[in-house]
Amino acid sequence: MAKFQQVKVLDVYKETKDCTVVTFDIPDDLKEEFKYSHGQHLTLRAVIDGVEVRRSYSLCSSPLENTWKVAVKKIHGGLFSSYVNDVLRKGDLVDVMAPNGVFYKPADPTQSKYYIAFAAGSGITPVLSIIKTHLALEPESTFQLFYVNRSVKSIIFKEEIELLKNKYFGRFEVFHFLTKEKRDIELFNGRFTVDKLQKLTSRIIDVPSVDDCFICGPEEMIYMVREALTAAGLSRDKIHYELFTSGISDEDRKRTAAVLEKKVEGTDVTIIDGGKEFHFVMEDEYDNILDGALAAGADLPFACKGGVCSTCKCKVLEGTVEMKVNYALEEAEVSRNYVLSCQAVPTSKKVVVDFDV
Repeated sequence: MAKFQQVKVLDVYKETKDCTVVTFDIPDDLKEEFKYSHGQHLTLRAVIDGVEVRRSYSLCSSPLENTWKVAVKKIHGGLFSSYVNDVLRKGDLVDVMAPNGVFYKPADPTQSKYYIAFAAGSGITPVLSIIKTHLALEPESTFQLFYVNRSVKSIIFKEEIELLKNKYFGRFEVFHFLTKEKRDIELFNGRFTVDKLQKLTSRIIDVPSVDDCFICGPEEMIYMVREALTAAGLSRDKIHYELFTSGISDEDRKRTAAVLEKKVEGTDVTIIDGGKEFHFVMEDEYDNILDGALAAGADLPFACKGGVCSTCKCKVLEGTVEMKVNYALEEAEVSRNYVLSCQAVPTSKKVVVDFDV
């Protein structure tokens, strides 16, 4: 069951002119439920102009800080981001789902690791949580951050990043790239490009020594960085990424059309959630398990419905499905029969999925 808790806003402040940071006051009786790992996200729910809207936002705080904090960048036309930036105030109540997500690697104080991260704009939010946690818990580990923004004033968490540089001097390096302001070193002007990434992997990044890489930003950037690192010799299983928003590409449209051709009509679906079973038959007007289940009256966890956030992740126990798109699950998860229910098209007459994962 999609379990939201009504939580009070402890603090709200502007980090940049178009980015608001919200801290939630998690009461003692919910702290166990709301325990989180670095890199995870919260799903928020609000009724805006009479419509229920859900969005997932990464926690930028570290679990070591005993704080639940998210940063929300205002998007033109974005209902929820506008609500947070323009309306939300300290003391307001917000429906919040317990932390979720798999964009992290466990920290190990006995290890000495070399991490790198690439972020663009608000993509810094989960990356910051990851950096703070690993540097604090792994005294011998190091981190390099490559961070793209429009200008110095638009850099989210600029001051906190500088403080981290001082605190972990010699262990934490930051390389800022600006698209609207000129830097002295040409390499750091503009967005990441194939040429720049080749220079970074040959001059700054010691690719053979990298233990893990974290990437968060637009889809095009993520795949460009991933391919450049792979070409430079970094194993793909060391590259972890998370998309914030995604516009469907022509390739994904073709894949979606091909998957929908395989849809079996009238599939008998069993949902396992909270230890209970919910049965329904897929109606023709719905092409994915999540929408079919919600229409039948199920109360399931979801947020983006775009294959990005993984809030609706479940495991296929019986039958077959195919995903239209997948921007959230790693190959290892897919191989273990995990799917995004918002993208899962049934391709057999019976499907059983488990949300208790």
